[in-house]
Amino acid sequence: MKRPLLRKAGEALAFLALLLAAGIFPGCTHQRFLKVPEMSEVGVLELVAEIKGRDLVFVGEVHTRMAHHELQLKVIRALKEAGAGFAIGLEMFRAEDQASLDRWVGADMGEDEFRKVYARNWLVPWPQYREIFLYAKEKRIPLVGLNVSRKIIHKVFKNGFAALGPEELSELPQGLTCDIDQEYEEFIRGAMEEHAMEDSSFKNFCEAQMVWDAGMAKRAVEYLNESPGLKMVILAGGGHSWKRGIPSQIERRSRFTSVVILPEESKRIAFETITAKDADYVWVEEWSLR
Repeated sequence: MKRPLLRKAGEALAFLALLLAAGIFPGCTHQRFLKVPEMSEVGVLELVAEIKGRDLVFVGEVHTRMAHHELQLKVIRALKEAGAGFAIGLEMFRAEDQASLDRWVGADMGEDEFRKVYARNWLVPWPQYREIFLYAKEKRIPLVGLNVSRKIIHKVFKNGFAALGPEELSELPQGLTCDIDQEYEEFIRGAMEEHAMEDSSFKNFCEAQMVWDAGMAKRAVEYLNESPGLKMVILAGGGHSWKRGIPSQIERRSRFTSVVILPEESKRIAFETITAKDADYVWVEEWSLR
């Protein structure tokens, strides 16, 4: 007689977990910022005071996690309210659509039109990023498309650097190589498995990752060089925001200083092993019932 009751209890717990995951059940989250490597907690105001002196602030994400975008907006708001002048650099937009980003921020484009531009750049549903884009428009914060042409990425995935012509190479920094450490190699091999890139060799996949990181770094450096006095908050996936990703490419090519904030759910985060070579801060999201 007890087994049906146990089964029903298990089903109820599973349903509760589903509601929590979907954000339907009433609850709240508490976000904590931890400073690496000592993992001491800092508040938002203390965090902003420490990072506002840097040229670039990376706030990593898992693209489909709404909480990560809410956190990104929280950092952007706090920096704005602290008086920092900055642009927002976006992995989600390619540089070739910069004119559309300028029109959006300049209030020369409505939301319906901008959504179409967004959709041709990025596959993650619009609501994930909507509040960030609306806030940027309201406060006239420049938006900068960092990503390289999709055609370039696909060419390198299939045939490596050698497949690129002179015009395509002009979009990238000179002297790109796939010279990486063991941790980055493990990350790339894991990414290959996740994306089922069976038609790409490790060398080509690695070179494509370098193109991705270095291309976005080049665009960010160029923008800051052309915009004295401005900083940049970069919104990009955890792998790109990881210090071995875009920040490393920026460090090689400029004197701009960076700070990296990664979410706990990023695949780069492991509390047992994370060091200052990975990130400067990690943030943790904690659930509680109201």
